[in-house]
Amino acid sequence: MAKADIKPKSIHHAKKWSDDVENLYRFQQAGYRDEFEYKQVKQVDVVECWPETGFVKKLQRRDNTFYYYDKQRECEDEEVHKVKVYVY
Repeated sequence: MAKADIKPKSIHHAKKWSDDVENLYRFQQAGYRDEFEYKQVKQVDVVECWPETGFVKKLQRRDNTFYYYDKQRECEDEEVHKVKVYVY
């Protein structure tokens, strides 16, 4: 299967916060499922991340504007259940 043909097999909602959930929250805020879809749509190999935390630093939305994120956690506890976790 080609890299561009990757489709999720299942989906569930996050139950508690983690570093992975934080990054998924940032991708989904920018209009993407996750890092795989972002890289596929934007044709990039590397996503810019904060070296201290590993959280996504900057994402380009589909309308070509940018979201800039802080080094610290941005996904509050009341938002965690809205994050979709895709399984490949």
